[in-house]
Amino acid sequence: MKEVFEQLMGMQEIKRILEFIHQDDKQTLQEQIQLTEIPAPPFKEQERAKKFQEMLIQYGLEDVHIDVEGNVFGIRKGTGNGPKLVISAHIDTVFPEGTDTTVTEKEGKLFAPGIGDDTRGLAEVLSIVRALQEMELETIGDIIIGGTVGEEGAGDLRGVKAYFNENQVDGFISIDGPNLERITYQGTGSYRYKITYSGPGGHSFADFGTPSATHALGRAIADISNIVTKSDPKTTFSVGPITGGSSVNAISETASMQVDLRSNSKSELDRLDEKFQEIVKEACEAENRRWESNTLTVDIHRFGNRPPAKQSEDLPIVCALQEAIIAIGETPELSGPSSTDANYPMSLGIPSITSGTGGQAGGAHTLQEWYDPKDGYLAVQKNFLLILGLVGIRSEINPTLKIRS
Repeated sequence: MKEVFEQLMGMQEIKRILEFIHQDDKQTLQEQIQLTEIPAPPFKEQERAKKFQEMLIQYGLEDVHIDVEGNVFGIRKGTGNGPKLVISAHIDTVFPEGTDTTVTEKEGKLFAPGIGDDTRGLAEVLSIVRALQEMELETIGDIIIGGTVGEEGAGDLRGVKAYFNENQVDGFISIDGPNLERITYQGTGSYRYKITYSGPGGHSFADFGTPSATHALGRAIADISNIVTKSDPKTTFSVGPITGGSSVNAISETASMQVDLRSNSKSELDRLDEKFQEIVKEACEAENRRWESNTLTVDIHRFGNRPPAKQSEDLPIVCALQEAIIAIGETPELSGPSSTDANYPMSLGIPSITSGTGGQAGGAHTLQEWYDPKDGYLAVQKNFLLILGLVGIRSEINPTLKIRS
């Protein structure tokens, strides 16, 4: 792999395109701002997706379309008989409808909800497209380029799941997260639930003795908080939003909570899940027993399932990203598992990585999110080299990404 990237860096045409990417940095930043100011709340990414599609078409990508799930993809075809590589960023942000996403600038930094996560990734994808179209060399493998929906929160990776359930490819690169030196090649898994307790309710005094949904919820939360999990593989739980009750003088008819279970190991995640469900059911039974009743029920709804996944750090796609980072003068960093679009294809055995964006960013998932564009173009150069190293260049470099059967 080292020899492949030394050969790439020695080619005059590649040097020219790397300089093109440097000069393209201003346009990349302008498009980052433009896309940020088009809101893309969960399950409502359509307006931004349509604009992103228009941009991909404008830059000459073929067969650019929005699929049934809402993903945007086009293709830059290779010469044939090469691997198929997908590279994308996610279109959605965590912020609800109505959030002001106007971009402001202060002391060289840009501020807006979603300015970094993952709008910067989308802007870098567009810069990569321009660089590939500017290049006079032909790739051997096909490059499928675009953006996915549903990466954040309750989206549950719906975009990337839909794509890989319908398409056969040989490798996947997700552009997401700050720090261009970081390589994410393992996936943290998660199950997400909404638990709802329901009963007849009643007056707090006149109907005293009726099971309470909020009391059952409290029993469950208390027992969940006492679960002991492993630190290696890291396994965690968290009770998020809770709701319930209608009045201070009413026995609650309904009460609910949202719960996040995570682990870097599927077996540990499943073990935690089993314990969690036992607690949830026992809390309902305990509340009924307390009042010698059977009127309280519980509904267990799983709305999130992100599979954990592991890969070897010796995979060609991981080694190629390491060499691409070295080629632009930085030091690669193999990070621990994380939860990204790469989780799903990785769990299917498709070589997959998440490659960090350029510049500096902070405040992700808050209204104070910011982005510093200094040297942001370096990540585009990195991913441009990574793509070429994987799919190969006609008459120059053989693909290092293997074709899957």
